[in-house]
Amino acid sequence: MRTYEELITEAVNADVTGWGFDWLTGRATEERPPWGYARMLARLLGEVGSAVDIDTGGGEVVAEAPKLPPHMAVTESWPPNAERARARLGPRGVEVFDTAGGPLPLPDRSFELVTSRHPVRPDWDEIHRVLTPGGRYVAQHVGPGSAFELIEFFLGPLPEARQQRHPDDEAQAARWAGLVVDSVRTARCRMEFHDVGAIVWILRKCVWWVPDFSVTRYSDKLRELDSGLREGTPCIAHSTRHLIEAHRPA
Repeated sequence: MRTYEELITEAVNADVTGWGFDWLTGRATEERPPWGYARMLARLLGEVGSAVDIDTGGGEVVAEAPKLPPHMAVTESWPPNAERARARLGPRGVEVFDTAGGPLPLPDRSFELVTSRHPVRPDWDEIHRVLTPGGRYVAQHVGPGSAFELIEFFLGPLPEARQQRHPDDEAQAARWAGLVVDSVRTARCRMEFHDVGAIVWILRKCVWWVPDFSVTRYSDKLRELDSGLREGTPCIAHSTRHLIEAHRPA
């Protein structure tokens, strides 16, 4: 294994824009939920005439679909990601909308399908508004306590934060907005990091995990992890995911 300094320098200088995780290949692993969201999304997009993907990142997941509907749009709130999505999906006729909170810049009842992989904060009223009557919402959400073994290693116990994003609460919020919740499936998936550079990179990418993260501020914690990894102690955490399927009544 390379030195601590080499791993840190590489991770600090690596690109973290977009919503792909190829940089972690060979350095970290994460189990995937059993429902296979990317395959599901590709199938659904081939079956409808209009769809919008919310919080699309750099458009990575949508781009995997071999067939897109005639009317396809995506939204993204972080400008570097929106630029990536525009470059990746624009040639396929996809509209890319920059968003920064507030209502979706989309007409009422304009999409048969609304999707998202890991939305930042689902706005159920807006989802209901842009769906056509009978239209579907199918999305994979981050669940409660996701990656908290790693997060709490840096920040200490966060009992209240561990309860946020609970699928029961999100399903109830969807119902309050007027949607019919058809199903909710949950999964807990093992994550394993093999070197300290992988940990630095993921904390730079998922900035909400440790909001005040910097290599300097958390050097003691990083060196502790690095020491354990070199001795053969893996850094293990668990992601939680839930798949929500709902529809707007006809």
